[in-house]
Amino acid sequence: MTGTFKEIIETAEKKGARKRVVVPWASRENMRILGKASEHNFIMPLLIGKGREVEMLVKSTPLASLDHEIIDEKDSGRALFKAIQMIRENQADILMQGDMDHQMFIDSVLDDEKGLLSAKLASFVSVFQLLKRDKLILITDTYLNNYPSLVEKQLILENALSLARILKVDSPKVAALASIEQVNPGIPSTLDASILSKMSQRRQFGNVIVEGPLDIDCALDKDAALRKGVNSIVTGNVDIYLTPDIEVGYPLAQLLVFIGKMQMVGILMGTSKPVILDLPFVSNENKVAEIALAALI
Repeated sequence: MTGTFKEIIETAEKKGARKRVVVPWASRENMRILGKASEHNFIMPLLIGKGREVEMLVKSTPLASLDHEIIDEKDSGRALFKAIQMIRENQADILMQGDMDHQMFIDSVLDDEKGLLSAKLASFVSVFQLLKRDKLILITDTYLNNYPSLVEKQLILENALSLARILKVDSPKVAALASIEQVNPGIPSTLDASILSKMSQRRQFGNVIVEGPLDIDCALDKDAALRKGVNSIVTGNVDIYLTPDIEVGYPLAQLLVFIGKMQMVGILMGTSKPVILDLPFVSNENKVAEIALAALI
């Protein structure tokens, strides 16, 4: 089981083959990060933008002395279109947002006809490194889907399980979060969580244990769960936290980073190739681990 961001980087290095990362409209900071990742020898950047401007930016970063390719394109929209086409045609392996408008980038990536959506639903998985243990936890969906239905939650969970397998998590333990740990017909999230839990009992997700509904207290602390009458192998040792909606997932990710001081990387799942978003709660220092995670997918 992969337990730290350092291990993610080391595993990407050991794989040997360098992945081609295509970046439309890369900023100076993007190039600095790509330079650091390139030094680990698991990627080779393809930079799409105004040729001379890109060349000037590259010269001021460590990327100048490392393998890279510059593709001249003077329009940002066409640069993004070109980047997505390269992914679709297997000319590149990873798409990185660069300095593109966020909504434009998301809309283009998830376009039904010309985008990269390969599953029935795309979702964003945040990966956190615990402070006192060499253990990674996954929280989803923390960015993309606002108020998912039960069917969508199943797809979100399946996306997270795909990532958990890449991180070598055996028999993932999933906490289906809700506001309370009791099934209450008046609170839809508790019903969805209980159904997902029953589905896991019938092994519809394979070798996976889903427990729910669980409130945060029960999910984090086995003793608290026992006091509330919840006796489960999942409580106190969760691998994946499945949030009920964006109003839980997004603030939870921010709180863990900004107040809890936890380190985070994230990845868009459900696309034909890995997609790296530019989110404010992923530090520049962790971007290299984020690229390494994409290189493992």
